[in-house]
Amino acid sequence: MSIIAPVIGDWYRNSTGDLLEVVALDKSDATIEIQYFDGTVEELDFDSWEEMAMQAAEPPEDWSGSVDMAREDIAVDRDGSRPHDWSSHLDYIDRSD
Repeated sequence: MSIIAPVIGDWYRNSTGDLLEVVALDKSDATIEIQYFDGTVEELDFDSWEEMAMQAAEPPEDWSGSVDMAREDIAVDRDGSRPHDWSSHLDYIDRSD
């Protein structure tokens, strides 16, 4: 099995099936910072990366994994669609009706 080199911004799936993104590399310290889909951040050394048997993965379609918002707090119309003036989920944070 070949070892996949970590690339910042790329998504991977580890041997246990967890989805994660590489968010930083520090070659001088030989560390890789990763963020799991649920938002958990972890720092690995290069040896640990190799032991995790990473597979390249597609980014998740559902962006809400690392966002600390309940689904009912995300603005949607009664039919489940986004409001016509919706441009970003951030537009509705701290908005009071």
